[in-house]
Amino acid sequence: MTPEEGDAILRDNFAPWILDLGLTTVETGPRHAVLRLPWSDRLAREGGGLSGQAMMAAADTATVIALSSARGGFVPMTTVQQSTTFQRPVTGKDLLVTVEITKLGRTLAFCDVTLTPDGSAEPAARASTVYAMLG
Repeated sequence: MTPEEGDAILRDNFAPWILDLGLTTVETGPRHAVLRLPWSDRLAREGGGLSGQAMMAAADTATVIALSSARGGFVPMTTVQQSTTFQRPVTGKDLLVTVEITKLGRTLAFCDVTLTPDGSAEPAARASTVYAMLG
C-alpha cells in the first residue's frame, strides 16, 4: 500500500473530527506505518503542549493505516484496547506516529506505537493497541 492509499483510507473512513487533526501518511509497509500529526495551536492544551487526547487519537488512527497496509487495503476493524504512556511534552513540532505490528492474527492484531516529535530521537509517548479484525 502506498502513502497516497493510506491518505485515501483516512479520507474515506474516518469521522470529520479525526480529519481535522490533519494526519497524513508518510510511510507504509507490510508490518508498519508512519503518520504525521502536524502541530496546531488548536490541539494544544493549557500551557502550550500538544494534548494527550490528540496524541491518543493519532495513535489509534495510525494503527488502522498500519493494519490496512498489512492486509493490502482497508477492512472493517475496531479498537479493543489502547494504553498510552506520556513521557515528555510536545510544543511547536509535528509528531511522527510510528506503528509496528507485533502480531497480526486472523481476528486480533497487536501493535506498538511510538510518538516522536519531528527531529527528535526521544519519544514523547508510547502506546500499545489491540484491534479486532472484523472483515
